[in-house]
Amino acid sequence: MGLLDAILGRSRPVRPDLDRLFGLPAAAITLQAGAGFAPTGAGSVCFAGVEGAAFARIQDDVRELLDADTGRGGTPVEFTRDTYGYTWLLARHPADDTASLVNDLHAVNVLLQDAGFGPHLLCSLVGFHDATADRELALVYLYKRGTFYPFAPLPGAAEKRDNALELQVRALLADDLPVEEDLSRWFPLWGAPGIAVRAEDGGDG
Repeated sequence: MGLLDAILGRSRPVRPDLDRLFGLPAAAITLQAGAGFAPTGAGSVCFAGVEGAAFARIQDDVRELLDADTGRGGTPVEFTRDTYGYTWLLARHPADDTASLVNDLHAVNVLLQDAGFGPHLLCSLVGFHDATADRELALVYLYKRGTFYPFAPLPGAAEKRDNALELQVRALLADDLPVEEDLSRWFPLWGAPGIAVRAEDGGDG
């Protein structure tokens, strides 16, 4: 950091700590034991502003990296684009193998970051489901913040979220993950790939 930056109070952006994603498997155990939410085996990465040949190259690189196990029964990754123009990569693993799912999400983030697309990365998420109450939940990782937050859409409600459940999960996971303190950054992710998706049936829940 230069002298002018120091005088003006500016600082260089901190390189995101993607290794924090590896805290998710332990958090999943805590979440299931404390709130009854089990992993679905689905997760996704969201990024923006990649077009043309660059986007095609990313798709090829990711598929080469993550689809190597499809011949052994693995599920190919899927790319979709939402109504806001953001691209989502959806990955699926057996519901009891959160570690492998997180490894894939981490690998995609690193690949995009190392290819110079770090500024385009927005978030990653892992989906959970409470079969008893038929509720969905996602743990969302904010790339630029290096923090997590819970997103809980209310079942049967159009774009309404269960704020009480989200706060409950925040308290529950305080020792497992760095939870985002600024609640205004707990962005709703309506219809995001990885939420309400079951790895075992491969479709929308």
